[in-house]
Amino acid sequence: MSTLKQLEQIVGATQVLTGEAMTPYLIDWRGRYRGEALAVVRPGSTEEVAAVMRLCAEQRIPVVPSGGNTGMCGGATPDETGLALVVCLARLNRVRELDTDNDTITVEAGCILQAVQEAARAAGRLFPLSLAAEGSCTIGGNLSTNAGGTQVLRYGNTRELALGLEVVTPQGEIWNGLRGLRKDNTGYDLRDLYIGSEGTLGIITAATMKLYPMPVAQRIAMLALNSLEDAIAVLSRARAGFGASLTGFEVMMGPVLKAVVRLYPQQRLPFDGSSADAPWFAILELSDSESAEHAQARFESVLGAAIEDGLVVDAAIAENIAQSKAIWHLRESIPLAEAELGKSIKHDVSIPISLIGKFVKTTNAALQEKFPGIQHIVFGHLGDGNLHYNVARAPNQTEQELLANQYEVYQLVHDSVHAHAGSISAEHGVGQLKRDELTRYKSELELRLMKQIKQALDPHGLMNPGKVLQT
Repeated sequence: MSTLKQLEQIVGATQVLTGEAMTPYLIDWRGRYRGEALAVVRPGSTEEVAAVMRLCAEQRIPVVPSGGNTGMCGGATPDETGLALVVCLARLNRVRELDTDNDTITVEAGCILQAVQEAARAAGRLFPLSLAAEGSCTIGGNLSTNAGGTQVLRYGNTRELALGLEVVTPQGEIWNGLRGLRKDNTGYDLRDLYIGSEGTLGIITAATMKLYPMPVAQRIAMLALNSLEDAIAVLSRARAGFGASLTGFEVMMGPVLKAVVRLYPQQRLPFDGSSADAPWFAILELSDSESAEHAQARFESVLGAAIEDGLVVDAAIAENIAQSKAIWHLRESIPLAEAELGKSIKHDVSIPISLIGKFVKTTNAALQEKFPGIQHIVFGHLGDGNLHYNVARAPNQTEQELLANQYEVYQLVHDSVHAHAGSISAEHGVGQLKRDELTRYKSELELRLMKQIKQALDPHGLMNPGKVLQT
């Protein structure tokens, strides 16, 4: 019996895709990578995933796990050989359990992030992971890349939100680690091995995630600022004044937001006059567990002092839900605006907050010296030190001329990240985009230990080959 017929027996004939039906699964979200596959299989349960993996282990078929296909580094795109089987987990989309006493929710890997947020909200709880792609990305993908988002400052990355996992191993066994425990010191933490491994060690099929009480009140403001250093100073004051109630602090270059409102006229900056021309903007979010009055008083105290001391040029405080959404919509529209403006060279980096101002200045200067006129698109999660430091073509350049220099740009930016004690991947993962870069910035010992873990768990190298580690 052929492999395809055996797969059809496991998941059903309609859930094994070949030919043109595979196309959406073979191209990454950014259109940077296109691969080929033996087939795309869509199992409907953990047991079916395990049966598929047992067949692949027996026949030595490489496996590429796939979720919402919103990754930025080609981690869910197969290579060009056509030998791999893409295992799409979209049908594993059930909420298995929601426990309000334990503040946990157990969901399958194919659950859309927004659906998990809504299930939690219906039970009077908050699931705080929030990304621009939350309407299409899946929990399995979030876990496999250890996704971040806009509320890492308060709640942590996806890793910090996960208490337990269910995983299918490369041999087709099912590890049930769905324990909703905050404390469990019974040996090596297998959960943390799989989170952030981008499908190279096994397939995450379900997870038990933390929930939180819904905040009683939120206050959101957009700030106009003269410099990135001023933004960092305001962040420091907000940490001291708000403590754990500070849930978000985003920063954006002024020209970046101007491009958003130019491309999307229905959106507007909440400032008039010179404030609208500020070189930097920030979004500050406070979530209070006491009352709206308490939140407002704290907000006004910290912001008022920052304005008086000249750290903030102007502040627009949202007065209702619609205004809050409009402020966040400006931030979330930046990637869409970038795409409309044309291709750019993207970097997802993490820098110690105290060094971010120096990093941006020195890196901007180095790029201008080597590539005069090149445009800087800088925005991101200042509260946790994660910048999206992107580079667009100079006015007299074509996209092709920009992309012809992309590896020189990558090396310059990543060398600067390394020199400023940072990481070349903050929340997007490694995938195939940054795989070879790791050898430049990871120590020989780190790489050797990672390869030993890979060899121990996936001795035949079947799981997502060509991603994260060089083979």
